[in-house]
Amino acid sequence: MNYSYHKWKEEICGKETKGLAILSFPAVQLLDVRVKELLNDGHLQAEAMQKIVQRLPQQLAIVSMMDLSVEAEAFGCEVQFSDHEVPAVTGQLVHSLEEAQKMSVPDLTAGRCQRYIQAIREVMKQADRAVFAGVIGPFSLAGRLMDVSEIMVECMMNPEYATVVLEKATAFLKTYVRAYKDAGANGVLMAEPLAGLLPPSMVEQFSSCYIKEICEKLQDDDFSILYHNCGPSAAQSVEEILKTTCHAYHFGNAVSMKDVLQQIPADIPVMGNIDPVACFCNGTSEDMQKAVAFLLEECRQYPNFVLSSGCDIPPTAKWENIDQFFMSLDDDNQRRNEHVL
Repeated sequence: MNYSYHKWKEEICGKETKGLAILSFPAVQLLDVRVKELLNDGHLQAEAMQKIVQRLPQQLAIVSMMDLSVEAEAFGCEVQFSDHEVPAVTGQLVHSLEEAQKMSVPDLTAGRCQRYIQAIREVMKQADRAVFAGVIGPFSLAGRLMDVSEIMVECMMNPEYATVVLEKATAFLKTYVRAYKDAGANGVLMAEPLAGLLPPSMVEQFSSCYIKEICEKLQDDDFSILYHNCGPSAAQSVEEILKTTCHAYHFGNAVSMKDVLQQIPADIPVMGNIDPVACFCNGTSEDMQKAVAFLLEECRQYPNFVLSSGCDIPPTAKWENIDQFFMSLDDDNQRRNEHVL
């Protein structure tokens, strides 16, 4: 798949609103497999990605598994797997500055990294659109290594401790993202949800500067880093988030997309933010139709807006609601085109 960020951006900012749901895990229903089977088999992951775009040709890009336990597991964290839910990191790997200083940065033979890289390599052989691998962001990874509550405290009380962990997390992510680039991916979707809990004054120091470092090393016109933050303070931190220099930004349903779009230049793609649980899992097709209609109307004046889910769509999401998400977008685009004619 030949990819140019500038051409992709032109496609996004055209006359019709595009759709890019963060959609991977519901493929377990299409394949009739369990979540833990999918996450331990690179070939199965590639098949899952293809199944999704075969069913949903409107999907702007192929998105790999958004499994935010992979990187922490590579460092040595314990991971709890489930048949029907995304995996969860359990326990605390690092407890002090001294332990952080001794902690080794793993290579890509650790954990399940190679299975995810294999999935990208396989799907690229037949991809007909951009392919983005899923990775965690540096602050969110550090939070899994230190414990979420602990890192929030240490950023204020002992920033040196947090910084050591962040530097090692970033070093690993550079290697991991490079491996995806070498495997042919057109970019990565970097999930940094924990930064959405930081006050704006701390976002650049403990998150954005590390992502910028990764962007400076790996991002170019042929390879994009897309930023995701579904935290509640993200709308107040847009200025600091933009300092990452990522090619595109994705926000969760805890914020107003209109508020975010007002703060971002019109030539930068901005994605979001239909509630992944209330609308995709628990709602009806009618609920989805109304939610999409409201969001499209609210964001219609922004040509860089891409309709998306607010976060990764859970494995148990209803496929009739996923289908309705795209049908509602198609209907809206058709009505707009007819109005223009």
